[in-house]
Amino acid sequence: MEKRRRYEGYFFILPGLLYVLLVLGYPLVYNFVLSLKNINVKNFNAGTATFVGLQNYQELFSHDVFLLVMKNTFVFTIFSLIFQFIIGFLFAMYFQKKSTLSGPMRGLILISYMIPTSVAGLLGKNIFAIDGGVVNDLLLKVGLIDKPIDWLISSGTAMFAVIAINCWIGIPYNMLLMTSGLSNISADVYESASIDGANVFQKFFFITLPLVKPAMLAVLMLGFIYTFKAFDLMFIMTKGGPMNATDTMGTYAYQLSFQKFEFSKGAAAAIILFLCLFIVGVFYLRLISKEED
Repeated sequence: MEKRRRYEGYFFILPGLLYVLLVLGYPLVYNFVLSLKNINVKNFNAGTATFVGLQNYQELFSHDVFLLVMKNTFVFTIFSLIFQFIIGFLFAMYFQKKSTLSGPMRGLILISYMIPTSVAGLLGKNIFAIDGGVVNDLLLKVGLIDKPIDWLISSGTAMFAVIAINCWIGIPYNMLLMTSGLSNISADVYESASIDGANVFQKFFFITLPLVKPAMLAVLMLGFIYTFKAFDLMFIMTKGGPMNATDTMGTYAYQLSFQKFEFSKGAAAAIILFLCLFIVGVFYLRLISKEED
């Protein structure tokens, strides 16, 4: 009977498994095979592409632009995660305390998360514009700068502008997930700690942080995946420029495949992006398994 029920469970998950293999598995395998050939715009239709093995990967890692793109991807991801997580966690802690303005304020904060990323990119492009941009106008009125800053044109400030808009989008997401984690902590635990003489800091470090750790790991892992593969925000705001200053793995793979028509190198860049995310996913699963044990 137990064996039969197990086979029934396999039968119910079979449609989902077939869907994943068809929609995700086949493109991934095809992309990997593509990265091992020398397919470009010249031999795409002719079918004369040959197998070159890991040559595309070697050429990518020997290219200074690709190394800069990898650096940009990690810088963009790490700084976005730090600011999104810290500010989102502080908002979640604040909204745990019931107040009259907590509802309207939470609704206003969620606006940036609800709008499409493409719209947020266009807004960011206008916010950091040289003439008429909100940031330049504000800094000029306050007297912090004497002339408008070329936020999206200068290689030294373009990454900062993109990170700022990405944090504006991601903070509500972190806030929502952390709020759900904090809401699972019973108030009786804090009351017991107060009776034992624990102060605010002791409650935070010995009760809140340990109990909300699984939610933190989930937020950081999901945030890393979402941010590391970001494409539309950079493409709309800067198109990876200036001088590849805001190019990430997603935008660079797109440029190789659909602008330079080096399909195999673009596929290799996409596979490297997938491997980075796969390693992070395996690391997260190991952490979760240790927590469960």
